[in-house]
Amino acid sequence: MWSAAEDAAWGRGVARELVHGNTAPVAGRLVGNGPEAWIAFDREVRRLQRFRGVSVDRLEARLCHPDGRVRASALAAWRNPPVQLVLIRCADWVPQVRERARRVLGRVLAHHPVRTRDRARRALNRPVADDPARLLTALTPLTLRLGEREHGDWAVEQLEAALSGRYSSLAAWWRPGLPSTTWSWNSLTPAQREGMLERLTGSADRPTRRFGAGVSLACGRYGARELARRAAVEHDPVTGRMWTDAALAALAARGPDEGAVDALLGSRFPAVRAAGVTALRRAGRAEEADRYLADRAGSVRACARWLLRQAGGDPYAHYRALVTDPGRVSRYAVTGFTEVAGREDVPLLRALLEHPGGPVRAAALAGLRRLGARVEAPVLLALLEDSSASAAREAALQLLPGAGRLDSAALADLTGPQWRPHTRRAAFRLLYGRGGSAELRASVALLDDPDPGTRRRARERVAGWNWLATLDEGEAARAELGELLARAARLLGAAELRLTHSPWSRPLRG
Repeated sequence: MWSAAEDAAWGRGVARELVHGNTAPVAGRLVGNGPEAWIAFDREVRRLQRFRGVSVDRLEARLCHPDGRVRASALAAWRNPPVQLVLIRCADWVPQVRERARRVLGRVLAHHPVRTRDRARRALNRPVADDPARLLTALTPLTLRLGEREHGDWAVEQLEAALSGRYSSLAAWWRPGLPSTTWSWNSLTPAQREGMLERLTGSADRPTRRFGAGVSLACGRYGARELARRAAVEHDPVTGRMWTDAALAALAARGPDEGAVDALLGSRFPAVRAAGVTALRRAGRAEEADRYLADRAGSVRACARWLLRQAGGDPYAHYRALVTDPGRVSRYAVTGFTEVAGREDVPLLRALLEHPGGPVRAAALAGLRRLGARVEAPVLLALLEDSSASAAREAALQLLPGAGRLDSAALADLTGPQWRPHTRRAAFRLLYGRGGSAELRASVALLDDPDPGTRRRARERVAGWNWLATLDEGEAARAELGELLARAARLLGAAELRLTHSPWSRPLRG
C-alpha cells in the first residue's frame, strides 16, 4: 500500500503522460491507488492546460479543464467517464458543473454494476449478481476527501443516507430520445448495506474506517458485547475510542454485561483496558481492581487506583505489599508504587537497586529520580555496565546533567567493543553530553560500531563536525586531530566531512 504522497506523485505522473499523448485509459493507470492519486491527477491536468496552453481532446482531460464550460460539456457527452472524476466534479466550484455532475453520477452508478456484472460473468463463466455497494465502497475514501471542500459535503450526505437506509436519490441526467435511468442510493438492500459497512469498518484507510464506525454507531447496529469486541481489536486510536465510548454507553443504558467488560479488559490498547477497569465498578466487580495496579500503562494503573479507592481500599498498601514480595514484584509494580510513594519510601527503592531483575532495577532508579532522591555518581556509573539495557539507559539519563564532571577517559573505555551494545550507547550519550574533543574521539571510534543505531549516530556527529573550529580552539592536539580526521575520511569519505570554516562556527555540542 502506497503512502498518500506516493499516490499523489503517481497521479501527477499519469496526468503529465496524458497531456503528452499517452492513450492508455486513465482509470486503468490509477486502479489500486488511493484517492490522493485522483485528486492530484485532476489538479495537474488543470494546471498543465492552464499555464502551458496545452489542449487535449480526451474526455479525462476535458473533465479536468480549467474552463468550467469545457468541464460541463464533457459531462454532457453520452460516454462513460471515469466515475472518480465525475465524483470530483460533484464538488466543483462552478454551480452548473456541480449540478450536472451530480445528475451524471446517478447514471454512471446505475450502469456501472451492469457493465461490471457482464465482465465478471464472461471472466468467471457463471452468473454474477449486481452489487453497487462494492463500487460505493471503493468511492468512499475519495468521497470523504472531497467532503473537506466547500461543496463536497453533498456526496458524504448521500452516502450516509444510503448506509443508514434513509431516502436518498440521484436522478440521472436525461437525454431526449434515450430512456431515463434513475439510480437511487436507497436501492441498497439491507444485506448490501450490512456488507458495505463491514468493508468500511475494516478498511485500511483510516478516514474510511472512522466513517464506517460512525455510521454503524448512528444506526445502533451493535450491542454492548459486539461494541466491546470491536474496541478491543481496533488498531486505529480514534476509531477505538469511538467503539469504546459506545460500549460504555451501552453498558450504562442496558446494564452490566460480563462478556463486554472482559473483552475491554483483554484489549492490548491502554485506553480500552482503562475503560474496562472503570466498567468493573458498574458490573459489581470492584474487588478485581488490584489486578490492574501493575498494568504496563499508566492510565490503566490510575483507573485501578481510583476504583480501589471507590471500593474503600488503599492503593499504597497494595503497592507496598507487591514491591516487598520477591515473588510478585515487577517492573510496573515498582513504577505504580512510585506514583503513590513519598520521600519516606526512598530506602525501599534504593534496596530494589540490588534486585536480580534488570527491569525492576531500572524502575526503582526511575522512581528515585521521580521522587527527587539523589543517587551517588559511583552507583550510577556502575549501573552503566548493568546487564539490563533499561537500567543502563536510566543511569545515563540521571548522569547526563553532570556529564561535564565525569572522567572522559573512563567513559571512552566503556565504548570499547568488549562491552554490551547498550553500555556503549549509554557511555556515548554521556560523551555526547560533554561535547568537545571527548565527543569527537568517541564519535570517530564508533564509526564502525557493530550496533547500527550507535554507528548511525556516530556518523551523523562526525559528518556535521566543524574540524577547523576544533583546531582553532586547541581542544585537541594537531597530531591527534589529524589521526582522527584520517580515520573519519577513510570510513566516511572526505566528501562527507565538514572541512570549511566560517567565523561563527563552533564544534557541535549535545
